[in-house]
Amino acid sequence: MKIKRLGWQAKLFSLGFLLIIAGLVRLYRIGNPLLDWHAFRQADTASVTREYVKNGVDLLRPTYHDHSNIQSGQDNPEGYRMVEFPLVNGLLASILRTFPALGLTLISRLASVAASLGTLVFLYRFTINVTGEQKIAWLAGLFYALLPYSIYYSRVVLPEPFLLLFSMGSLYWLTEALQQKKLITSWQWWASAVSLGLAFLLKPFVSFLAPLFLAVIWQARKKHSFLNPWWLLYGLLAIGPLWWWRAWIEQFPSGIPASDWLFNSNGIRFRPAWFRWLFFERFTKLILGFTGVLLAAPALIWSRNKTKQIIWSWSLGLLAYLSIIATGNVQHDYYQVIFVPLISFVLGAGFWHAWQKYQQPVMKVGLAILAALMLVLSWRQIAGYFNVNHWEYVEAGQAVDRLTPTDAKIIAPAFGDTMFLFQTNRTGWPIGFEIADKISKGADYYVTTSYDDEARELEEQYQVIEKTDLYLLIKLEEGSAE
Repeated sequence: MKIKRLGWQAKLFSLGFLLIIAGLVRLYRIGNPLLDWHAFRQADTASVTREYVKNGVDLLRPTYHDHSNIQSGQDNPEGYRMVEFPLVNGLLASILRTFPALGLTLISRLASVAASLGTLVFLYRFTINVTGEQKIAWLAGLFYALLPYSIYYSRVVLPEPFLLLFSMGSLYWLTEALQQKKLITSWQWWASAVSLGLAFLLKPFVSFLAPLFLAVIWQARKKHSFLNPWWLLYGLLAIGPLWWWRAWIEQFPSGIPASDWLFNSNGIRFRPAWFRWLFFERFTKLILGFTGVLLAAPALIWSRNKTKQIIWSWSLGLLAYLSIIATGNVQHDYYQVIFVPLISFVLGAGFWHAWQKYQQPVMKVGLAILAALMLVLSWRQIAGYFNVNHWEYVEAGQAVDRLTPTDAKIIAPAFGDTMFLFQTNRTGWPIGFEIADKISKGADYYVTTSYDDEARELEEQYQVIEKTDLYLLIKLEEGSAE
């Protein structure tokens, strides 16, 4: 494929412009506490880093703040957290141990932003390699930079920004390696395999990108590509680390969250609610702001055949992901983050082909209006994601951090949500009830922002450390109430 190339100065400027725009919008409310949308999952991820900062980095035995049985169904007194391989947590913790004045939440979010900018670069370069059009690549990068859903989930403390970084890096380096005469002597081939292995260690869901990888290989070398025995090594490098990690964590069942529910625990797969929530509420409304559907459609009509093959293979794999991980995708909108590069790619191709097809000025203005409406209408759905709705958790958490020993174990009831517990800078339980049992397991203090029956009962039985209009902190040992 003949690629229409710009001069290196123009390429550098165009990519630099995208990175600046993307970086600036991702700084919106970057300093907020971890109490925004999906704070529970962000807090769990960040607490792994924090425990590393406190206790030293042990990549094989990550721990976090929740000692309850909510996640795995078993009591977790050691606080094991056996989900994604904690490479990112370990790196961030090493930085924070070296520079303790840096804030955990801010550094974690900035790391996610940096990962998202890396993803943008890889998406840009990948799009050039598979479409031959730098303008499509630039538009794909622009949509990736400005889609409100992409902005929010590019600055969260979750594995997803790094999943996109490593998966798109693997795809880009694969397209580069396939242009070389010998795969095995190409450093890009090795980089692709290792990056894919890191993506698998973060989220096994990257396996649903297999049709896209196969399409890229097929387009480059047709059937002869698959006869190369070095692909076996590629597969082992990609999947082998995940097999090892999964085998290792079986030794720590109390730290492995239940996951069977993700597939189809509520029987929603292919039911009307499944179609509505995923294809209307999430893709049409939340991510594409209604009008984005019109911008994407031309990519399926006027793109070159090779570009269509990329789009359909990419889409096929991720549609299988929606179908198999049915309940997880319906219940959590961050499960669709893996779609963002595909959606950006299709929007870039669709907008460019429509711009080329319709030469009348009024049509070009119409396309620009559709793009602007997409961003505005999507933002109206996403804007609330940045809000912090429980500032009282921050004040209560600061009181715990100020008034209790650093090794104290805390009960911080929030109906099982760990975002309140995270604010205390302590380990413990994110739910009340059975207080005597929790005391026997090491609970030292109880903090709440809800003055309910449980709080009143404990206030009468145990020593009150501090009580304000916002929170109540109690020491869980026998003593007269103040």
